[in-house]
Amino acid sequence: MRTKTFTKRPPRRARRKTWLRLALDLVLATLILSVITLVVFRLDREAVVSLSGAVRVVDGDSLELYGERIRLRGIDAFELRQTCTKDGGEYGCGRESLLSLQRLVMGKQVTCETWERDRYHRLLGVCKAGQIELNRQQVSQGWAVAYGDYEREEREARRAQRGAWSGDFTSPHSWRTKHGDLAECPHNLIGAIGDWLRSLLVRWSHRPASDEEIAR
Repeated sequence: MRTKTFTKRPPRRARRKTWLRLALDLVLATLILSVITLVVFRLDREAVVSLSGAVRVVDGDSLELYGERIRLRGIDAFELRQTCTKDGGEYGCGRESLLSLQRLVMGKQVTCETWERDRYHRLLGVCKAGQIELNRQQVSQGWAVAYGDYEREEREARRAQRGAWSGDFTSPHSWRTKHGDLAECPHNLIGAIGDWLRSLLVRWSHRPASDEEIAR
C-alpha cells in the first residue's frame, strides 16, 4: 500500500516574516550601496580638476579642450541630427543647439571644472566662458534640457517658450533611444550608481585570469 508523505507548510505568519525580511534586506543593501556611491562621488568632487583654454565645440553639450572630451554635466542637448517642429515645419534643433554653444564661447577663454567621467570616459564638468556658465545658459536658452540638474532653468525656458520650447520636440534621451545612439544615464545619484556598477562589471570582465582558473 502506497503511503502519502505530507510536508508541513510553515504558518502564514512565518511566510509573511520571511518576505518582510527579504524586503528589508533589499532596502538595506540599496541604502548601503547608495551611501558608498555618495561617498565615492563626494571624494571625486573634492578632487576637482580645472582646465582652461580655447575649446572646440563638438555639439550642444560637449566640448574638446586639450584633447579631452568634456560633457557638460547636468544637461542634455539636442543631437546634431535631431530635428524639432515649429509652426508646422521641421528645423534642425540639434544644429541650433550647437550654434548656441559656439556663440557662447566665441573669442572667450573657457574654464571647466571636472571631477568624474561617464561610461564613455568623457569628463563631466561645469564650464564657464568668462562669467557665463555654459551648462546653465544652454538650458536657459532652451537648447538643452535638464538632465540631473538645472530644473529651475528648464521651467523658466519652457514658460518663456525659449529655443526649442517655442515648438514641439522629442527629448534627446528618447531620440537617442529611438535611433540607436549612445545610451546615457542622467547626471544624478542614480546615474552615478549605474555608471559605478557598470565600471565594476567592466573591470571584473577584463581582470586577468587567476592561475586556478587557467588550470581548469
